[in-house]
Amino acid sequence: IKEGYKIKERIGSVKRYCQAMDLKNNPDLIAKYKKCHSQAEAWPEIRAGIRSVGILEMEIYIIENHLFMIVETVPDFDWDSAWAKLATLPRQVEWEEYVSAFQLCKSDASSTQKWRLMDRMFYLYE
Repeated sequence: IKEGYKIKERIGSVKRYCQAMDLKNNPDLIAKYKKCHSQAEAWPEIRAGIRSVGILEMEIYIIENHLFMIVETVPDFDWDSAWAKLATLPRQVEWEEYVSAFQLCKSDASSTQKWRLMDRMFYLYE
């Protein structure tokens, strides 16, 4: 992808969180995981829930069986309370159970247990 990825322009500041997770190293499962995250297949209740807790944008990137997620939020976003609320929203538990079949984690793990928050070690802003 030499063209890069266009991002939504925003006026004002946002918070950004980055996370990582691994999928089971099985090409068929990885293909199914990609499909269930596609625009055509993603569950609308999950997208609505993500937005409702203050997440503005979410992107997931993949290389082999490794996932990298970027989450952009409103400036006053509180990570712990947002994810606690998200876990109670319609179909969220069902979604977590469904996607756990593809993920390298315990089947009963919550989203916050599956995805590992990453620490920023470098930036080039100025």
